[in-house]
Amino acid sequence: MTTARIDARFAKLKAENRAGFVPYVMTGDPSRDEALEILKGLPAAGADLIELGLAFSDPMAEGPPIQRAALRGLKAGMTLRGTLDLVADFRKSDQDTPLILMGYLNPVESYGYEAFARDAAEAGVDGIIVVDCPPEEAGPLSAALDAAEVSLIRLATPTSDDDRLKVIAEGTSGFVYYVSVAGVTGVKEAVAAEVAPAVERVRRAAGLPVAVGFGVRTPERAAEIARVADAVVAGSVFVNEVAAALEANEAAVPRVLAKVKTLSDAVKAERTSAPQNSDFLAETV
Repeated sequence: MTTARIDARFAKLKAENRAGFVPYVMTGDPSRDEALEILKGLPAAGADLIELGLAFSDPMAEGPPIQRAALRGLKAGMTLRGTLDLVADFRKSDQDTPLILMGYLNPVESYGYEAFARDAAEAGVDGIIVVDCPPEEAGPLSAALDAAEVSLIRLATPTSDDDRLKVIAEGTSGFVYYVSVAGVTGVKEAVAAEVAPAVERVRRAAGLPVAVGFGVRTPERAAEIARVADAVVAGSVFVNEVAAALEANEAAVPRVLAKVKTLSDAVKAERTSAPQNSDFLAETV
């Protein structure tokens, strides 16, 4: 498999001695065209990597804000094929920013693993996080993604012990996504003092960068997590901006991008020495 764009971006972050910022937005939210404009604007607003949520009717790990965003995306007519077309349009103007899909197994399984992996790679997808696909059941999907050189990025959680981390690390590439709080997205807040030892444990187990998500909604919290993680993920705060724009009958794109810049600036202002001690950095430069 190749993780060229992802590896290059984390190497760049290491050279800048800072954590990366990873905004999550929902495909098709609030419309296909506006979602594309948001995607195109994210790098200039400070996104180092992008997570693009797959609209799905039963997003079990998501709190109400992302559930509502998924329903808006579905109402706008967004499908998995439509999402890949959206990525392909994004790639026409950006060949450098890593883009990760995040979603659930059902749409991918319905599409067909080999067909999905092939079409995702052709569109310009760098990796995918499949929330409800444990490593024990990921064999066929992992094989298809490997053949197409698309990374399978797995989740680690506060309940992942050392034995489980070994299983999670097998077949994972690019980075590991650490879920900082128990529960669904957009409810609890991440606490840096609790996250720090877990992040280091995941780093040691996987030999990869660790991105921390769930529970990051404010610039202050993003800055705190940036001190201990290799990348900071935020999502609910941005789909909330879409919802607020719709309620106020305002344009969603500038609101989302302004909020992304606010959190990104906070992350970039926090230099972190933690990654300097990580074994993966010696292996990726």
